[in-house]
Amino acid sequence: MSAEVQRMFSSIATRYDVTNEVLSLGIHRLWRRAAVRLSGAREGSAVLDCATGTGDLALAFKRKVGGSGRVVGTDFCKEMLDHAPAKAAREGLPVEFQVADAMALPFADASFDVASIAFGIRNVDDPVKCLKEMARVVRPGGRVVVLEFGQPTGLFGGLFRLYSKVIMPTIGGLLTGNRAAYEYLPRTSAAFPAGEKFLSLMEQSGSYKERVAHSMTFGTSYVYVGTVR
Repeated sequence: MSAEVQRMFSSIATRYDVTNEVLSLGIHRLWRRAAVRLSGAREGSAVLDCATGTGDLALAFKRKVGGSGRVVGTDFCKEMLDHAPAKAAREGLPVEFQVADAMALPFADASFDVASIAFGIRNVDDPVKCLKEMARVVRPGGRVVVLEFGQPTGLFGGLFRLYSKVIMPTIGGLLTGNRAAYEYLPRTSAAFPAGEKFLSLMEQSGSYKERVAHSMTFGTSYVYVGTVR
């Protein structure tokens, strides 16, 4: 995992949640709820959330799987992860958190029913390897869920690109003191494979018998669901 990316997230960790809420206008919450719904997780399921950051998606999964379910959130950036336990405690949601690289997960094969990653796979050094590793720790027939930005087209796409290139770095820089981080994030989103191109990466991994892409908010984001072989 890139040390540069790790340092970047460390630098914005304290203000990450409030900045994310402002920049997304809260829409990220709807996308995460969609990811949980499409995952097929239910009461009692075991879920692994990779690149969990401050734990938002892990907590959403815990609400779904209930007291009989298990949710583990991992992230390679300790400074981001440090904020997650307090959030879970405030909501009374027992979630396990630990520092781990999504490309080298410290779990046995077929340990989970679902594995997820939200807005993190474009930051790993090898997305195909990450997709293989996530599938490894999920039981056959279980699901790997990826929530990631897309590249919307048309008039909305033009407005989105303007927002990403001009407004996002300005606001992100003001709120966190690190404008470069909020130039990096939209730049990598614009370059990362989306839609059918991302499904091709899932196919390259050889780990999935089914792969589906669900477009959100005019293609601004996608929820990808892969059923493990």
